[in-house]
Amino acid sequence: MNNTVEAGKTAAIVAYLTIIGTIIAYFMNNDTKNPFAAFHIRQALGIHITFYLLGAFVSIFDSWLISYPFYIFIIILFGYGLFTAIQGETKEVPLLGNYYQKWFSTIQ
Repeated sequence: MNNTVEAGKTAAIVAYLTIIGTIIAYFMNNDTKNPFAAFHIRQALGIHITFYLLGAFVSIFDSWLISYPFYIFIIILFGYGLFTAIQGETKEVPLLGNYYQKWFSTIQ
């Protein structure tokens, strides 16, 4: 298991950087099919999609009372995911991580 984590750690970390990083990580992992990297790619993709979908909804209100908590929530999700990738752990992000694993289960 430790070799699996070390082999997939770079792709797992890259996945959290930007949506482009998630796409790059997906292709980095396409040949090796590392389960550790795939786990974090699914998490990062879910966070990015959540950011764009909720962000579009939050922008309708044009209120900092809604925008600030939204950005804090997204930053916490990204930070948690990135931190667990760096630590070599496969912990799902709070609230939505389990759904991301189910929804993007085709990413291997």
